[in-house]
Amino acid sequence: MAAPINGTSKPSFRKSYSIEYGYKPRKRTLIADAEFDREQHDEVQHKIQQITIDNEGQAECEYTILVTLKDKQSASILNLINTFNRDGLKVNHMETRPAASSPTNSEAPKGLDVFMEVVCTDKLMDDLKRVLFQSDSKFIVKNIKAHARSSSTSSSGQDSIDSNVKPAADDIIWFPMSIWDLDKCHHLLTHYQPDMDSRHPGFSDKAYRARREHIANVAFTYRYGNPIPVVEYTPEEVKTWALIYRQLKKLYPTTACQQHVHVINILEKEGGFSEAAIPQLEDVSRFMKRRSGFQLRPCAGLLSARDFLASLAFRVFQCTQYIRHPSSPLHSPEPDVVHELLGHVPLLSDPSFAQFSQDIGLASLGVSDDDIVKLSTLYWFTVEFGLCRENGQVRAYGAGLLSSFGELQHALSSKPEVKPFEPATTVLQEYQDEDYQPIYFLAETFEDAKQKLHIFAKSLKRPYDLVYDAHTQSLHILDNMKVIHDLSAQLKQNMNMLEHALNRLNENGINFRVIS
Repeated sequence: MAAPINGTSKPSFRKSYSIEYGYKPRKRTLIADAEFDREQHDEVQHKIQQITIDNEGQAECEYTILVTLKDKQSASILNLINTFNRDGLKVNHMETRPAASSPTNSEAPKGLDVFMEVVCTDKLMDDLKRVLFQSDSKFIVKNIKAHARSSSTSSSGQDSIDSNVKPAADDIIWFPMSIWDLDKCHHLLTHYQPDMDSRHPGFSDKAYRARREHIANVAFTYRYGNPIPVVEYTPEEVKTWALIYRQLKKLYPTTACQQHVHVINILEKEGGFSEAAIPQLEDVSRFMKRRSGFQLRPCAGLLSARDFLASLAFRVFQCTQYIRHPSSPLHSPEPDVVHELLGHVPLLSDPSFAQFSQDIGLASLGVSDDDIVKLSTLYWFTVEFGLCRENGQVRAYGAGLLSSFGELQHALSSKPEVKPFEPATTVLQEYQDEDYQPIYFLAETFEDAKQKLHIFAKSLKRPYDLVYDAHTQSLHILDNMKVIHDLSAQLKQNMNMLEHALNRLNENGINFRVIS
């Protein structure tokens, strides 16, 4: 887990777990990002409630700042970071998203909105404003707002805010209510690029970095309802895909669960899967929607754990389109199109597993940061690294295993410890992100795993229940009698339909039994 900010006056940029602490050489984890989000949220609330005094006796204050960059280049983001890199100023949180389009301009936005939470003195903020508002500035400052002030008015005339303001932790946690709201669920802790860490395989490859940025910008402009843009993959990228595809296909018959093998074979017949070309997300998404109702959404970078899990609630999987660096074809430090298409897509196309994934997403909506960490851990040891039993044999269903032939063989060997899948204990398990997992969790069946997940979800603290409406792809909060009555009427109608169908089977001499 991330270490807390120390008490020094040096600038402390909390960009994301991966950038602040350096992602580990093997893999990025949803758990680490969820833990980082929780720590950041706790720290921000502490700053709001306790106003500290700097060495000169001046009160520190928390500000929220919204700045628009005129382009989405990594250099522009680094330039903004350098502007805020000054003694006595702490940046507690930073998010990026595409700039809003102008009402008079319907073209896709070219800039990038950057939202920041910073803590500094009034004097330091006044100095910073002079830099931000320079006529030749590369930034457009949209809003600067103070949240906890000890003086009545700042030197810049900013209205004072009561320092006894209630912390945001008391507020209701926002979550998407319809699939259209997922356009708001692309919070990037940073605009993650391979030039941000020297250990990334593509750090010294300018052409690869430019390629990654181009593909990320495609996803930035995507909105729900539009076709997923086509990415024209280069011959070198297809060569990397083909190498991995051949290696993994040899292992699947004896290592992957039946559902994965079955869908992979159908994808080769109907979904354009082959070593000859990298499938396009739009084609794959249509295939998935026909089979399980899941669909893909292009993702520009590494999402917050809360936004990623929320997307699953609507049967939407946030999917990268870039491919790993050719110098490291058999390993990627972050999810790439190989991991998504060969690891996740086959099982998300299976109705039973799709329901399990959606249930994790539904359980995440509106819960606390602590519960998001638990659900991220659950996701890690099931959807990413889960094992199941088939005909007395242990098989892999986790995408992290099914897209990594080294760990796939390790997981099914006698080296790791295999424990029964029990959500209450699984969420407490420490994970390994530097090497292969020493412990895996075994589900007897997907149905058994779903039942256990339903029981666990009831233990999460949320003052209301939710139900997903597949017809409108939206949620209903069960917080009043009318909503509950409408749901009850729909369930009664469905039960009458089932009863009629069962009676018809009985009349035709077909015996049936109820499976509990």
